[in-house]
Amino acid sequence: MEINVISEEGNPMLHRSDVRFEVVHDEATPSRLSVRDSLAAKLNKDADEVVIHELDTKFGMRKTVGYAKVYETADAARDVEQEYMLDRNKIGVDEEADTDAEAEEA
Repeated sequence: MEINVISEEGNPMLHRSDVRFEVVHDEATPSRLSVRDSLAAKLNKDADEVVIHELDTKFGMRKTVGYAKVYETADAARDVEQEYMLDRNKIGVDEEADTDAEAEEA
């Protein structure tokens, strides 16, 4: 899987940059989480700072065009993004699981 950044536009008010990218893949359309991890590695960011909003693959093509929001910190992402987007991108899930485990022990 190869990721090419098409455009990157800064948004200082929300402490993020909006990124449009293209993914060239050999097999089926990659999962949202694998694209998120690869894009985060390409941009030298932590995976929790990247929120994938859109992945669009044309029928029969091995190319996917996507849109992501890359935040300065994971806390900024949690403050701004809606809950369903955080759930889709598995941001903050590990912390909730740890909290639930601690509550069960008590």
